[in-house]
Amino acid sequence: MVRSQHNRAGFTLIELLVVIAIIAVLIGLLLPAVQKVRGAAARAQCQNNLKQMGLALHSYHDSYQSFPAGVNYTYPYQYWSWMAQMMPFYEQNNLYQQAVSWAQSSGPSGSSYTWWPWGDYWDNPQTPANPALGTLIKSLICPADARENMLLPGSQAGLDGNVAFTGYLGVAGLAGNESYYGGQCQGILYWMSTTRFADITDGASNTLMVGERPPSADLHFGWWFAGSGYDGSGDGDVVLGVRAYTYAAALGCSSSYVGLQPGNINNTCDQAHFWSLHSGGANFLMGDGSVHFLGYAANLVLPQLATRSGGEVVDASMY
Repeated sequence: MVRSQHNRAGFTLIELLVVIAIIAVLIGLLLPAVQKVRGAAARAQCQNNLKQMGLALHSYHDSYQSFPAGVNYTYPYQYWSWMAQMMPFYEQNNLYQQAVSWAQSSGPSGSSYTWWPWGDYWDNPQTPANPALGTLIKSLICPADARENMLLPGSQAGLDGNVAFTGYLGVAGLAGNESYYGGQCQGILYWMSTTRFADITDGASNTLMVGERPPSADLHFGWWFAGSGYDGSGDGDVVLGVRAYTYAAALGCSSSYVGLQPGNINNTCDQAHFWSLHSGGANFLMGDGSVHFLGYAANLVLPQLATRSGGEVVDASMY
């Protein structure tokens, strides 16, 4: 008699647990690799954004014989950022013309500020904000920070209009607001600046022009089109000094939050310094249009790199 054989119906409990464990290990090995690839892609895109900004800034300089003001304050372009002023040079001429038309047609109305980029939200009825204020520009945001790819509702910002962000600020020298108080900023982009290549005697390849800093935790700093900053100078909003001690103090933060160092998007104090969501450092655009990723150790020489005519001998490529 031939005895029948029965095939096994499935895995035993132990075998199933082993398979699950193997899958968990494989996923654990795969996730860091995927995150690393995504991080590298975001960093590369960030660098490309900065290169495009460099081309636009140089084109602006060719046309006007100076770089744009880090923050403008000439009627009717009050508080327009350097990014807003050079829109025609990075394929945003239509938006630029729309923004200019809005600014010129609004005009002052008695004691109102209807020409301000944020509109007149003190009077009733309110004047809408400049349409460019709430326009998302992909080349001005860092893909590593998902918050920059969204709009802040006007109701949350106290405006009659939405707000779009940027992760890139002009390097305004040391404190960042000296020119606003009658002094002289030593950076390239700052309050009412008119910096020329001839003014960068330390060498454009060794002078910082734009750096990374994500928007603030409350999303009230880091608006790309226009920003008054914490004190009216634009500092902390569209430009930033590399040793912004007064800015940190105004936020109620200690001086330890000043300088190139890691940050956290949920920490208010980290808006007082350059940093990024990339691992180990942040991207910076130099005056000559080149882009360097500076590790946080470069904080030691950041003041020398941020000033255009200090006479220092510092090679940015070493960091």
